[in-house]
Amino acid sequence: MTEMDQPAFVLTFSCVDAVGIVAAVTGLLAERDGFILDSQQYADLDSGRFFMRVEFRGAGPRFPGELAAVQEAFAPIARRFAMDARISDSRVKPRFVIAVSQGSHCLNDLLHRWSTGNLAIDIAAVVSNHEHQRRLTEWHSVPFHHLPVSDANRAEQEAAIVQIMADAGAEHLVLARYMQVLSQDLSAKLSGRCINIHHSFLPGFKGAKPYHRAHERGVKLIGATAHFVTSDLDEGPIIEQAVERVDHRDSVDELIRIGRDTEAQVLARAVRWVAEQRVLIDGRKTVVFR
Repeated sequence: MTEMDQPAFVLTFSCVDAVGIVAAVTGLLAERDGFILDSQQYADLDSGRFFMRVEFRGAGPRFPGELAAVQEAFAPIARRFAMDARISDSRVKPRFVIAVSQGSHCLNDLLHRWSTGNLAIDIAAVVSNHEHQRRLTEWHSVPFHHLPVSDANRAEQEAAIVQIMADAGAEHLVLARYMQVLSQDLSAKLSGRCINIHHSFLPGFKGAKPYHRAHERGVKLIGATAHFVTSDLDEGPIIEQAVERVDHRDSVDELIRIGRDTEAQVLARAVRWVAEQRVLIDGRKTVVFR
């Protein structure tokens, strides 16, 4: 195996800010023949926490080539600085389950990017409280699970989603226009692992028919927001946002079309960044190393 064929690893962590963190990480890599491919860091002066993402590979005989060995090598530094750390092998694609209701635009965009190799994840399954997207899902050879939900069976339906994720080895759930509010229990269980796309530039025009309300107000910008799900509805840490300029000539249908395109793009970026370990939670905010 040549040097360029060596597997790449990604280390991400946060901890209380202190002198010597970067030196400890980069020094260990130097001692073990580690070659840094990309490194980004951020010190939040308000919270006093430090965030870092390092992508690296081996460049010599002292480098531990297996993931477990790399994790073991970093363990003393993680303990020393009380890091909330994660190390992954970049060759291993994270597995996602997608939840959807009736709208297809976000699901279709994710499936297309995944099937064409433009989104480095594994889509393990699609779950839905409707049958509408079965044909699209199964056309991509992805398992589809119809899980009807009501107030009477919500706990059982959410338990089924969790079981599907566990059986598939999926760490993340994506709400691709899934028009159900997750329970507090499920939101807590999936903390930092559930991504939602909201059909507006938060925090504005919440609730039903946002594009109709925006049209009535004559807005000049519409947008979309991808965020982590928490028990506070639509208040989770924001991962990505985008806006498009509109004017008085745009009908409600045109606003919806523009909005759906924006939602799909914003959600895809958020999923990609989470999959690449570029998103770290900082209280009610996120640090995104693009």
